[in-house]
Amino acid sequence: MYLHFPQVGGSFEIADSITVLRDGKTITSDKKENFTMNKVISLMVGRELTQRFPKVKHEVGDVVLEVKNYTVYDPEIPNKKIIDNVSFSVRKGEILGIAGLMGAGRTELFSSIFGAYKGRKEGKVYLEGKELTINNPNEAIKNGIAYLSEDRKRFGLVTLMDVQENIALSNYDRISKFSVINNNAKVKHAEKYVNELKIKTPSLAQKVGNLSGGNQQKVVLGKWLMSDPKVLFLDEPTRGIDVGAKFEIYNIMNELIKMGVCVVFISSELPEILGMCDRILVIHEGKINGEFLTEEADQEKIMHCATGGN
Repeated sequence: MYLHFPQVGGSFEIADSITVLRDGKTITSDKKENFTMNKVISLMVGRELTQRFPKVKHEVGDVVLEVKNYTVYDPEIPNKKIIDNVSFSVRKGEILGIAGLMGAGRTELFSSIFGAYKGRKEGKVYLEGKELTINNPNEAIKNGIAYLSEDRKRFGLVTLMDVQENIALSNYDRISKFSVINNNAKVKHAEKYVNELKIKTPSLAQKVGNLSGGNQQKVVLGKWLMSDPKVLFLDEPTRGIDVGAKFEIYNIMNELIKMGVCVVFISSELPEILGMCDRILVIHEGKINGEFLTEEADQEKIMHCATGGN
């Protein structure tokens, strides 16, 4: 029987032997006992990774985003609460981690703040002390809030369009005047983010659907960086990409912090939440059921809160 493990840890928990593929070729195959986690990762990436999570110490500053008494209702059942009276803040210079089981309401909360969720919402959102009224994603983008969806192919990209068109998708007001698009500016911006994010593509005219998952995700990141956000919601940004691309995404998160962007990191993978975040909120059945500084937290404590424990 052959099993495919997109997450390295799954191999060690279940498999008897491990085969590592890279760039369409078999790199090695051996019994599980002859591997370590770091060895598998280095074989997959093609180079030595001295650490899985390039965490750096961030200087946390003032509150940038504040959400007060926020409730989100189910679009199909109007009186059913998906998120129930949640309050939290995000500070400049920090990566705020959001943990919780599938169905806890994480995606509904942040897509609603971004204006992309159809359910009714109540509560207040403040950005740099100013109360916002966001009814759609366009209003969120104009106010400096960006949201990378957990489903990049459905909500983040137009896979039949090329790299430069996808990067420009949310930013045409920046490269147009009197409804006329400046194609030179579009190419210039696309080249900037292809280079900065190290997007592997034959050309800017390459259709995004032909890129690897990691490079597709970088294109989505390029689109949101071009919008010059103050707060960036990253919803499962490393889902479905290889360990090398994950490491690059983690480095990009650190660079965003240096640039002054607040990062909210939503993930189902507790190791990366613990490995990259400064502070962690745990959501259970639509409520915040735990809050930790990373140095106080471990997987057991987070899972205890995620499953309803005090």
